[in-house]
Amino acid sequence: MRDVMANVKDWLASNDPVAVATVISTWGSAPRPAGSRMAISKSGKIAGSVSGGCLEGEVFEQAQLVLNGKPAELFHYGVSDDLAFSVGLSCGGELDVLVEPLSKVHRQLIAALEAETPVVLQTDVSKTPGARELLTPDEGELRDLLENETPVRRDGTFLEPFPRPPELYIFGGSHVAIPLTELATALSFRVTIVDARSKFADAARFPNARRVINAWPDEILKQLPMDSSTYIVILTHDPKFDDPTLTAALQGRPRYIGAIGSRKTHRERVARLVAAGINPTDLERVHAPIGLDLGAQTAEETALAILAEMIAVRHGKRGGPMTGPVASMATTSA
Repeated sequence: MRDVMANVKDWLASNDPVAVATVISTWGSAPRPAGSRMAISKSGKIAGSVSGGCLEGEVFEQAQLVLNGKPAELFHYGVSDDLAFSVGLSCGGELDVLVEPLSKVHRQLIAALEAETPVVLQTDVSKTPGARELLTPDEGELRDLLENETPVRRDGTFLEPFPRPPELYIFGGSHVAIPLTELATALSFRVTIVDARSKFADAARFPNARRVINAWPDEILKQLPMDSSTYIVILTHDPKFDDPTLTAALQGRPRYIGAIGSRKTHRERVARLVAAGINPTDLERVHAPIGLDLGAQTAEETALAILAEMIAVRHGKRGGPMTGPVASMATTSA
């Protein structure tokens, strides 16, 4: 909902009724994951996507019917359907899409997202489908859903987690921090730069950062929630900053902790921290050397490698080539 929220608010302000289409389930090579959303206004405006282009025209038509009084409906699209080739689903994927009018619950969801309040949207996908309730994830399964950021469909119900926006704390305003801030901001991370050295904690160097703080890193970390929406990148490359920062970060459960430096640097870092009383098992949570192995040479490439690793961790992946590579024409024709 975050990616269509601004559009929906504008349309409602113009008294333009809105329908919402949501991907509920996918199978095979479906083009968009569960939870993908498309908003359609009665005047014909569109925001978001449920299929990257395959189904948008068909879903648009269904949304217009819903906006003219047709009940909400759960549609199944698959390669075996008569409609499949006309709407472009020849990829072999299948998906269920719920099309419904924007409801009071959707408005409550928008308010929760604006307030950055973690919630889970409960949607009925049985005989009378539609958004039903916002749940507050205090503990148990709902908290696990928020941490995994993965919707679940079960027993006629679709549970969709909406954690608070991801926050990236970069400790060390180095040359790598500048492109990392730009790239992370483009992917909707809220970026904060922290450096005890005033010349590096310079807001002019980081126009895209949400905040630039001149302070000792471990002091700032004590004030952070350090939950699954928190990402920590340590770029100081100096034991007097690295060690206390890692020690403080390991007290919480941030989604990602990465520290720059070579393998030798990290071995020495681990030895110091273990000698200081840190559990070696806890240190296994630290990604070091930081980033995926892209052969990075420049600050920009290093920033990309770091962000790529963060995204992989966010989605429970290790990072690497896509599985099942398709043979080239030259290979298949030989």
